[in-house]
Amino acid sequence: MNITKENLFDVLSERGLIKQGTDMENIKKMFQGNITVYTGTDPTADSLHIGHCVPACIMRRFQMAGHKVIILVGGATAAIGDPTGKTEMRQMLSKEQIEKNIEAIKKSYSKFLKFDGDNPAIIVNNADWFKDYSYTDFMREVGVHFNINKMLTNDIYANRLAEGGLTFFEMGYMLMQAYDFVYLNKKYGCNLEWGGSDQWGNIVAGVELGRKLNFLDGGNRVMEGITNPLLLTPEGKKMGKTEKGAIWIDSNKISAYDFYQGIYQTPDACVEMMFALFTDEPMDKVRKMIKDDIVNAKKVLSYEITKFIQGEEKAKEAQKTTEEIFAGSGKSENMNTVVYPKLAEGVNVCEMLADVKVCASRGEARRLIAQAGISIDGNKIADDKLMIKSNEIVVSKGKKLHLKVVAQ
Repeated sequence: MNITKENLFDVLSERGLIKQGTDMENIKKMFQGNITVYTGTDPTADSLHIGHCVPACIMRRFQMAGHKVIILVGGATAAIGDPTGKTEMRQMLSKEQIEKNIEAIKKSYSKFLKFDGDNPAIIVNNADWFKDYSYTDFMREVGVHFNINKMLTNDIYANRLAEGGLTFFEMGYMLMQAYDFVYLNKKYGCNLEWGGSDQWGNIVAGVELGRKLNFLDGGNRVMEGITNPLLLTPEGKKMGKTEKGAIWIDSNKISAYDFYQGIYQTPDACVEMMFALFTDEPMDKVRKMIKDDIVNAKKVLSYEITKFIQGEEKAKEAQKTTEEIFAGSGKSENMNTVVYPKLAEGVNVCEMLADVKVCASRGEARRLIAQAGISIDGNKIADDKLMIKSNEIVVSKGKKLHLKVVAQ
């Protein structure tokens, strides 16, 4: 895909990756010049998962077009936690855990962006400018521009307010994110903030803060904000996790096979956007592929994203393992395997299912057996008192989870 400054806006629009902007006409003009764009993430985990990567996929295209990209890792804002869409306060992380997560997240972003060579992306940490900013100075210079009544009408705080648990601590998040944009504008000439549509209120707050400061000090800050649609399941939940857990970007946290399977489980309604984000396939070709054969489209998607994130060799291995398990014997040399010595001695099926983490508990195991949801070596299990004794078995939970269990 040939991406240039002249066609980037049209490319993003055609791929359905633009939701709303603070001044879309001005933003379109900006795309014809030089943009310094930033997107942010809070280091609440030691890796990004696939759902976190929507802005990263878009930043990749900004860099390909020759624009300057800044990734802001919220070392300071993570200490509070973004209240967006939450019904309860996020768990606060220690400074040590935040620092550890930041270093790990940098590795995840390297899958999408170049941090050396010509036009390198840069990573900044807002803890660097908040650590010496006194509370009283911040409130005098930033807090004075925020009206509480207006803030409380924002969707960002709706769930927390409805639950009666919104804290002043969390109210500060919007102020801090707004100031991030002002700071990056001043230091790096950053003129565009990008985020998911759930960040719209925070993004608008930053743009409005810049405009108020322009009015007060006669400045010439050019600051606009734009969002992408969220990658949501039909149930309205953010994509990024499956029955087995998060689809991590860090290959040390997830096997290629589990990654491939996690992508394959993408709801039908999300497949087009996943192609638009993670691949450079022309969208007319993608839409035809989806219309003609959604199952094949998912196979192509799973292979292409696994190749992009984990490399071609692992993608081929994951594809081969999948074909062997689902279209062949039900076994593969490369399938997920766990060593379980009790298997050779003889063990109750429910105990075994809980011990090897196929089920969360023996109670769940009994319920799934009653629902004909557990198979061993391709045979449905009907008796939750069954004793299993073998050197090797393949356990299946429904159609999606398959695990080889070996005695040694």
